[in-house]
Amino acid sequence: MGHPTGFIDIKKLERTYENPDERVKHFREFLIPLENEKVAKQGARCMDCGIPYCHEGCPVNNLIPDWNDLVYKQEWKKALDTLHSTNNFPEFTGRICPAPCEASCTLNLTDVPVSIKTIECSIVDYGWKKGWIKPQLPISHTDKRVAVIGSGPAGLACAQQLARAGHQVVVFEKNTRIGGLLRIGIPDFKMEKNLIDRRMAQMQSEGVEFKSNSEVGKNIMISDLQDEFDAIAICIGSEVPRDLDIPGRNLSGVHFAMDFLTQQNDRIAGKEIKSEIEINAKNKNVIVIGGGDTGSDCVGTSNRQGAKSVYQLELLSEPPEHENKALTWPNWPMKLRTSSSHQEGCDRKWSILTKSFGEDNGKINKLNCVQVEWKSNNQGRMEMKEIKGSNFSLKADLVFLAMGFLHPVHEGLVKQLNLDLDLRGNVKATDDEYKTSVEKIFTAGDTRRGQSLVVWAIREGRQCAHEIDKYLMGHSNLPK
Repeated sequence: MGHPTGFIDIKKLERTYENPDERVKHFREFLIPLENEKVAKQGARCMDCGIPYCHEGCPVNNLIPDWNDLVYKQEWKKALDTLHSTNNFPEFTGRICPAPCEASCTLNLTDVPVSIKTIECSIVDYGWKKGWIKPQLPISHTDKRVAVIGSGPAGLACAQQLARAGHQVVVFEKNTRIGGLLRIGIPDFKMEKNLIDRRMAQMQSEGVEFKSNSEVGKNIMISDLQDEFDAIAICIGSEVPRDLDIPGRNLSGVHFAMDFLTQQNDRIAGKEIKSEIEINAKNKNVIVIGGGDTGSDCVGTSNRQGAKSVYQLELLSEPPEHENKALTWPNWPMKLRTSSSHQEGCDRKWSILTKSFGEDNGKINKLNCVQVEWKSNNQGRMEMKEIKGSNFSLKADLVFLAMGFLHPVHEGLVKQLNLDLDLRGNVKATDDEYKTSVEKIFTAGDTRRGQSLVVWAIREGRQCAHEIDKYLMGHSNLPK
């Protein structure tokens, strides 16, 4: 590395956030980036590791030390090219990825990992600012046509890679707007949607055709695509939410988290929301059940809508604030994580089991809960037991179920193709070829691996494109 003692001499810095009192007044991004000169110094903190575990921590295997060093040397264009060699959309991951690469950083052994996510985002944002990011046209075109079903990160990455290999690519999206859950599920305050729009423009210039309002298996016959296209990639995500089958589930005011988040994104996009279906947290007591990222997004959205109070409940025990590095590093640790939404106002409760929803004239008015404890049984498995006498109730006007997703939707496309499923209900496909049980049908992303991160979806989309290209041409020069 260019600065062998940078990790000793230079203090760790991160981009900052707008003050919580101000940012809850709007739905825009609130990141305050570091100046390029400061980013360059952060790049100099990257050690000359014998084994750069950050490569393995990052699902797309970003060449992190390489572009850190290039940023330190102020070679921003080369840094951008290196970043794009493994990641089609670093402006997405630079905003919403939880950064497992930083957990794997050698400097994380002392809790001061390199600011990898900040550097990544700075590189790509600067690249857009300088006009360096342009369509990458194929050297030659093939006569092969590929249909990509779904326009989330896996579908977009797969489509872009195949177009750059010279194939004719058509992306089918069931919603009115392209982007999958990046568009309709991620709040604007985490990632504004113009970032998707400019990538769409780039991809269209590269030859990708987008067809919205096109639900394959419903208003488009899959048999027609099988006849028309030489290969098909199914990237429809994992959209069946985990439900909570307890008394009062059907009361007015109990919603799946994604219904709430999607509606707010539609509102920002200018779509009129009918009053009879509107979900709004203004002046309401909100409870979010589920402690993950989706739940956190509900917290941030509720605060911006003007909620009276916000609780977030988690069934599992509260994790430790600090992990045991000797046991966990370089793997992703189980530890307490506080999101920017939590900082804006939220009462978090752990080891809580919801027993029933209380009712007032068909509307929810409270949650009836009990405290639980987790103990290891004779087989070494953790078991949950209710704590006697710990029952309590929480006032609630709105409840959002944010307990994760089970598997892709089976009705329609998956059933019509009679695709083999794994034990969890995901579309079954091999790790190395991404082939399904049906000839010329491939799958990637959450559809195959189950609910996961955006960065994993990008990786799978790229690898799926490589395998489709090899299937069509007998070989592939696309990177995996």
